[in-house]
Amino acid sequence: MTHSDVLRAELDHLFSVTYEELRRLASSVRRSDPRASITPTALVNEAWLKLAGSPEVAHTSPMHFKRIAARAMRQVLIEAARRRQAGKRGADELHVTFDDAVNAVATDAEGLLALDDALTRLAAQAPRQALLVESRFFGGLSVPDTAALLDVSESTVLREWRLARAWLARELAVEA
Repeated sequence: MTHSDVLRAELDHLFSVTYEELRRLASSVRRSDPRASITPTALVNEAWLKLAGSPEVAHTSPMHFKRIAARAMRQVLIEAARRRQAGKRGADELHVTFDDAVNAVATDAEGLLALDDALTRLAAQAPRQALLVESRFFGGLSVPDTAALLDVSESTVLREWRLARAWLARELAVEA
């Protein structure tokens, strides 16, 4: 068995162990369009296809793996929004609702793409806040899990969560 085969087997094992957790995280994404094709299961599977190309993630901690999976799910949602927007140009818009710990935010494909752009700008200014938003908003991680992931206190997570949400709200209002 080659080193690559060992890494692939480890990644497969990690995925099977964390599949239900990933599915729980993905289930925080609700589709309001009954014709929509991305279910929580499909979202996890698409994210898995992205992760399968990087077998070295098998050597990460379970918490770090969740962060990487949250990023992969974000990428899948953004790619779907771009395809839908490009293909339909506003007709039959994509509607996605994310349930987070604070409130539910409903957005169309254009809003999701604007959020992704704003989050990329936030990452340039405050990388930890961007990672926090990505982990909580796209990954559905709790405050304690996010604090453990970032190796900070829960009060720091709550404070930076408020700051990041306010910054993103202002950025998105300017774009609108």
